[in-house]
Amino acid sequence: MREQPSSAVQDRLAPPPRRSGDRIGPRGGPLTPLGWVSVVLTVVLVAATLGAYGYYRSIESGIEREEINVGPSRPPETGALNVLLVGSDSREGDNKQYGPQSQGLGERTDTIMLLHISPNRDNATMISFPRDSMVTIPTCERVDGTVIPGGVRQINSAFNDGGINCTILTLESLTNIKINHFVKVDFTGFKGIVDAIGGIEVCLPKAVNDPQAKLQLAAGKHVVNGEQALGYVRTRYALGDGSDLSRIQRQQVFLTKVLEKITSIGLLTNPVRLNDFLQAGTAAVTLDDKLTLNRMLEIANSLQGLTAKELKGITVPVETYPEDKNRVQFAEPAASDFFENVRNDVEVTATPTPGKSSAPKIENEQVRLQVLNGTAEAGMAVKVADELAAQGFVVTQVGNAAATAKTAIRFAKKDAAQGPAYGDTVAARLSKDKRTPEVGKIKAATSQPYESNGAKAAKVPEGPVIQLVIGADWPGVRVVSAIPDSLKDKVVDNTTNPCL
Repeated sequence: MREQPSSAVQDRLAPPPRRSGDRIGPRGGPLTPLGWVSVVLTVVLVAATLGAYGYYRSIESGIEREEINVGPSRPPETGALNVLLVGSDSREGDNKQYGPQSQGLGERTDTIMLLHISPNRDNATMISFPRDSMVTIPTCERVDGTVIPGGVRQINSAFNDGGINCTILTLESLTNIKINHFVKVDFTGFKGIVDAIGGIEVCLPKAVNDPQAKLQLAAGKHVVNGEQALGYVRTRYALGDGSDLSRIQRQQVFLTKVLEKITSIGLLTNPVRLNDFLQAGTAAVTLDDKLTLNRMLEIANSLQGLTAKELKGITVPVETYPEDKNRVQFAEPAASDFFENVRNDVEVTATPTPGKSSAPKIENEQVRLQVLNGTAEAGMAVKVADELAAQGFVVTQVGNAAATAKTAIRFAKKDAAQGPAYGDTVAARLSKDKRTPEVGKIKAATSQPYESNGAKAAKVPEGPVIQLVIGADWPGVRVVSAIPDSLKDKVVDNTTNPCL
């Protein structure tokens, strides 16, 4: 237990009260495969431009585009990249075989997903929004300019009634996350993309015969082509427990296999396969008008290190909608906490200097920290210490400092040789602009030993003690993952069992 400080100090060190409410795990409505393939298509299209700029320019004009026009009041930019992915169920053209009776009725979507790529481009989170979530949809305009009144409706009605712009406006109002681009894919495009990469290996725990999904396969592993792959990710009752959540997980696993396949076959260096992929991809998608070739090159350069293992799928936490048991609503506070985590993984990577530094990287666990509260907000030192201790830092003391406007990272004059490197490790975990460590510590007004909440004390490392002084401009601690601990067991990634 921590020592009890004086009442005046305690007022400033005491953590703020926690909100009540259970966290509820996510479940979801039926999702098509189109959004997942949109992720692959987005990543490969932008990456392909790195080695095929001239070729891609020649086919770029064949991509259908649409303007994002949602008005001036939008969430702020954070440095992250957020791409909205929707799957169109249009039955026009080659898609009529999946429902000729729906021809001429426009397009709907069962897939609404947001691909969130962190500001440092070192991890990606695929957020699924169940189609039958009941949410507040703002006032929108139809394509013909008529007004759609706002109100509580099923989330996919935003796309059905107001198209992509109403969908973007709705998601931004729900999450306060700015959407930078969008990608829309149809059924035929999905099949062409899978065929272009030579099929994908799937694993069936039992034999499947589902005429509705056009899938008939024996138990075990199979390399499926485009038509079979479409059936595999569409089937619901023939695999798993028959729930939509089970189908969502299978689709997410399928995506990781697609990304692994693209990596293993060297798609970007195989001109024939790259051509087939791009031809299938550009015929299948509609993009926003700002996702230009130059913008793709910019994104591609930042995504070069992103692989399948960094992609994680998660569904927004939902619960039963009280007025209709066949619908769901966002579960609170779990959904709001999740969106806040996504917004708070803000960081800006410093411009690298020429040449590679020979200095060894300082890990979080090597850094001792003194955290001082220079704000008027009670409990800040303990709160920040808890967040940094959870990321491996060895916090030795918490306390108070004189009021200060600016957050600072400091080291002692005697540690001038090592201090900057250790301070940089702390700076990398703070949100927004990276802060430069400063020489010279300040005197704490009060301080006390810190111990993490009931956790075993970390081994105290050698090296300098870094002083973090929290100012009025405190930017927050950047989260390690956009997925809260309460949802970790709902994550699907490339380690998930493929035999679902």
